[in-house]
Amino acid sequence: MGFVCKKPLGFDNISTGSIPRLNRRLPICQSTNSPIFTMLINNHDLYIETDGPTDAPAVVLLHHGLGSTRAWQAQVPALVEAGYRVVVYDRWGYGRSDPRPNLDAPTFDTDIADFRSVLDKLNLQRAALIGHSDGGTIALYIASQFPQLVVALVTVAAHIYLERATMEPGIQSIMQTYEQSPRFRKGLRRSHGEKTDDLIRSWHRDWHTAEALSWDMRPQLAKITCPTLVIQGEEDEHASSQHAIDIAENISGAELWLVPDGNHMIPQDSPKAFNRRLLQFLQDL
Repeated sequence: MGFVCKKPLGFDNISTGSIPRLNRRLPICQSTNSPIFTMLINNHDLYIETDGPTDAPAVVLLHHGLGSTRAWQAQVPALVEAGYRVVVYDRWGYGRSDPRPNLDAPTFDTDIADFRSVLDKLNLQRAALIGHSDGGTIALYIASQFPQLVVALVTVAAHIYLERATMEPGIQSIMQTYEQSPRFRKGLRRSHGEKTDDLIRSWHRDWHTAEALSWDMRPQLAKITCPTLVIQGEEDEHASSQHAIDIAENISGAELWLVPDGNHMIPQDSPKAFNRRLLQFLQDL
């Protein structure tokens, strides 16, 4: 089989010590036989990593807003060691995937279509779905609209409506930090390269549209039928725990874990506790 390989754009000067095991200066090959590759999805390239046995139960990880595959570096090895096939990818506009003219929060229609195409091209009939923040919201949409694709669902800090008292200050704080902090900008550029500025401004713009201000997806949650674990830190700086409570109350049989002293970035800041609860949930299915 032929390969079309290319170096990741905007990553030539990054120290390999700061890059997860699967990301270290390897070429990206357009072949599903490689654990790291780009795949043409709906007329744009997505950067995808896979690990674990190809015949094992599949788990797909969806990163947070302004995140990338790098956000899951503490979870991928744990899931593979537990016997799962893991799929992580940079959503369109993020990380090493193609630039994107506009995002589409809060409905995430394009991201939902991309997920379906990724499963189809990887020959995955169903998968457990783990989503963080924006990725958690996308996971909720997928599980409600396409229940046949989702074996189990785990959401972390997902939001289901725009909570002005907490989400708005958090969004503005991130934008202000980006504009004022060279260190913060450097960190985002490490993940997103030259498209970082366009990405964060599009992300900020999307959460200030009239649609976002009136958005509420609670009526769709009752359509979710798979086993579900809902996680949120009690000290989440971007949304109150009411989001997680409302999600769990609207999904039949959902488990709720409110993490004492937990912030918005539980998978990254508390990986041992998060992985332990995640694996227990998956293994109890």
